[in-house]
Amino acid sequence: MDVLTRNAALLRLPPRVAVFYSRARRLAARSGDDWSLRSATKPESLRELLRVARGHRRVAEIGTGTAWTTVALALADRHRGVTSFDPVVRPERDRYLELAGAARDRIELLTLPGESGPHEPVDMLFIDGSHERERTIETFQIWRPAVTGLVAFHDYGNPAYPGVTEAIDALGLRGRVVRDLFVWTA
Repeated sequence: MDVLTRNAALLRLPPRVAVFYSRARRLAARSGDDWSLRSATKPESLRELLRVARGHRRVAEIGTGTAWTTVALALADRHRGVTSFDPVVRPERDRYLELAGAARDRIELLTLPGESGPHEPVDMLFIDGSHERERTIETFQIWRPAVTGLVAFHDYGNPAYPGVTEAIDALGLRGRVVRDLFVWTA
């Protein structure tokens, strides 16, 4: 993707999120953090995720990675709290959290797998963890009783991660597809 196309995609994000993503990208490029550049939710998908997240104040995310999506969810709504679960702490993560500003106070990071389950009810759950069929099913089933709004699964229909689509099919979920997100409403 060329610079012009990439920047155009950023302009379609909420301004605070676009500034964060631009700064995070520059930091990743300067520090040689190719993993974050490859694995972070792409701006087009992030735009759709933020759209479905509107109005949801208590959000749980399964799969923190380097926290780009975590920070974006917090920045997009000044009243939203985000709790993110990941058993693996990426060494680069703290560099990007520093770019979150005051939104950092509304982010809780737990070094736990998504299957450890909820600590309280959530309005929205974003599943972007292992991408394996069985773990995605298990995560959804454990969290389902705590979700009062919606569940968004990332990488739906992505041939690189067939387990996500297989899990949704096995669960028999009915929902809507938005880009590479599958959205199920509780």
